[in-house]
Amino acid sequence: MSSAVAAGPSDSLALSCRGLVKHYGPVVAVDGLDLEVRRGECFGMLGPNGAGKTTTVEILEGLNRPDAGEVRVLGETWRGDGRALRARIGVQLQETKFPDKLSVGEVLTMFRSFYPRGLTVSAALEMVALQEKEAAQVRHLSGGQKQRLSLAVALVGDPELLFLDEPTTGLDPQSRRQTWDIVLGLKARGRTVLLTTHYMEEAARLCERVAIVDHGKVIDLGTPRDLIASLGAEHVVEFAVDEDAADRVPTEALQGLPSVERVVREDGSFRLTVREVHRAVPALLAALAERGTPPTQLTTHHATLEDVFVARTGRSLRDA
Repeated sequence: MSSAVAAGPSDSLALSCRGLVKHYGPVVAVDGLDLEVRRGECFGMLGPNGAGKTTTVEILEGLNRPDAGEVRVLGETWRGDGRALRARIGVQLQETKFPDKLSVGEVLTMFRSFYPRGLTVSAALEMVALQEKEAAQVRHLSGGQKQRLSLAVALVGDPELLFLDEPTTGLDPQSRRQTWDIVLGLKARGRTVLLTTHYMEEAARLCERVAIVDHGKVIDLGTPRDLIASLGAEHVVEFAVDEDAADRVPTEALQGLPSVERVVREDGSFRLTVREVHRAVPALLAALAERGTPPTQLTTHHATLEDVFVARTGRSLRDA
């Protein structure tokens, strides 16, 4: 497992936290989490719902207090009302409600007034492709347009550091890619972005480094390419058998097949990380036929960040 604290001198860091802990009654939402985000990078926190991503981000944003641990944001700690530090960051929450009868332009004008400097309303609208909706009331916006408005609100102060918490959840593919283009544009301007997501493609496309988070801890960290390479193989073979026949397919037998690096079983489904598909699949089919357990389903794909998560936790992101 890669170290979560390896970004370099403190002046190169936009964010850092050490030993972060947060409880909600008996529930441990964040469990001794260490993290460092370099200035100018897009850093991703990847994990299932309930992994502790949002609680961690709320603490970093100064919206929540940790039970233990240290936090530094842009070289500062949260103290007092944090007004000076808030003027340097932008925040897009998972869900934001705006007054229905305000226009898009009025919403942005109001939020722009909170910052000593920043973008013009028209510039912020242009960044999120909402220029034509400036006079439209919030209640007349689509879900994707409301999400882009919340992003414009986060950008209107021209932040040095931008927090995006699940920014594309619930968006259609076109709106999701528009959001990706906005993030890529911010990276090109040297801004720092902390992004939480459970979309593997999003993390791989946007982030220089990714922390895989589960049960309030960082369980692995690195570039998307390095994390995938850590599996030791480039391909994944998934197959399923009838549930009552799954016990006749021992994982030890699968592990011994040609080119197989790792085997993970989830009920009646199996996931094999393999080096060469053309060697592994024929051997797999022969082994299943020998045991009288033909596959009810079989697919192959290139390894992804989800496969890294499965290898580390034994379960899928979508099911966690």
